Amino acid sequence: MWIVFSLLAAVSAAIVVTLSKIGVKNIESSLAFAVQSVLIVGVAWGVVAWQGHLGQVQTIDRRTWLFLIAAGVITCLSSLFSFQALKLGMASRTASFDKISLVFSILLAVFFLKEKVTWQLVAGAVLMAGGAILIAFSGGEEGSGGE
Repeated sequence: MWIVFSLLAAVSAAIVVTLSKIGVKNIESSLAFAVQSVLIVGVAWGVVAWQGHLGQVQTIDRRTWLFLIAAGVITCLSSLFSFQALKLGMASRTASFDKISLVFSILLAVFFLKEKVTWQLVAGAVLMAGGAILIAFSGGEEGSGGE
């Protein structure tokens, strides 16, 4: 089932990149991110309330709070960087180059989460990184595509 949710996340992310690129065209990228963030917060808490999990907030331990807060801060930075990249570059290039995060995710998972390294994992990461770099630095006008 995780594959279904991962594919849905990928399709959703692709749609977000496209809509965000259109959205940042005439405004500052940080303002575009702020608008989306308000909606994200509302929907996220709405889902938690709808599922009946609001009471669990008080059971979250201090260590978990620290990790979630740190991840939230990094998520904000990542989104701000992504929005600025979208403002300055082509959506296809910025979105593909952003996916090099996969390589960093694998490295962090291996070193901090002690996940197993296999030849398939290494080969897949190399191919994905190579593809992302190839797309990001492909030929074409930087200003093409309505940029």
